[in-house]
Formats: sequence, C-alpha cells, structure tokens
Amino acid sequence: MEALGIRDDYHDSTAATSQNALQLIAFSIDEQIYGVEITTVREIRAWNGATPLPNTRDYVRGVINLRGTIVPIFDLRARFGDGKTNPTKNHVVVVMSVGDKWIGILVDAVSDILTVSRDDIHAVPEGNSIDTELLNGIVTHENGMVGLIDLAAVVAGARTDA
Repeated sequence: MEALGIRDDYHDSTAATSQNALQLIAFSIDEQIYGVEITTVREIRAWNGATPLPNTRDYVRGVINLRGTIVPIFDLRARFGDGKTNPTKNHVVVVMSVGDKWIGILVDAVSDILTVSRDDIHAVPEGNSIDTELLNGIVTHENGMVGLIDLAAVVAGARTDA
C-alpha cells in the first residue's frame, strides 16, 4: 500500500509539472529568437509569395489561399519596425490560429520546439515600446532569450481604414 501511495504522489507531481510546462515553436528574425505556443500552430510552409491587399499596413504582405481558407500574411520583421523582409526560398510562413481566424507570419527560419516552465516567463523589460506591445513575455533558453509573441497584438490595426 505504501508503494502505491508513493506512485500516486509521483503521478500527481508529474501532472502538475506538465500543466506548468509550455511548449513553443521557436523561430528567428535575424539573430533574435521568438516563440509561440505550439497549440496555435497549424502549419509551417515555405514562402511562395502572397497576393497584396489595398489599405493595409506595410507589415501585411498580403493573403494566401490555404486549401480554401484565405490567410493574411504578416511580415514579423516589419511588424517589429525593422523594415520589410526580402524573402528568399529559405524563408517560411508559420500559419497559426488566433481565436477563430488563421494568420501567417513570415519569419527567417523555424529553429526548434522548446519546452519551458510557465514559472520561467518574465515580463518584457520597458524601453522598446514595440517589443512591450507585441510580446507577452520573455523566457531564458540555453544562452539566449526567447520573446513570446502576442499574436492578437501582432494582427491588431492591420487595416488602415478600420
């Protein structure tokens, strides 16, 4: 009976640990690493261009038709104020769900799948208004920092006439 009690305690602590863990898809823009929760990612695809739309911000590259779903593509580099990406065949689009809509973000490369503890997520330091506006937090991973993207903030204000 005591062994069973220990085993139950082990499973309870494992469940608590896994509930505290967060899995991220990590991707890069230049040397900076960003991440989004893996459950939001629907697909990762090579950059094949996008159809431009009128009355959109400079960080909206246009839309793609993904098996019948129209998906707006956001240039994450431009969204962070670092100028438009000059995409090559090596760039990728990470397609994600934001609420009941799908969006794509153009990034340099997808780098990793990370598992982090929610306790290790820190507030974004003040100083760069774009970073504080577009990030939910920062987590340390290995020797670097990973910015956690706030997807709702990335898509906010995309239309100039809205």
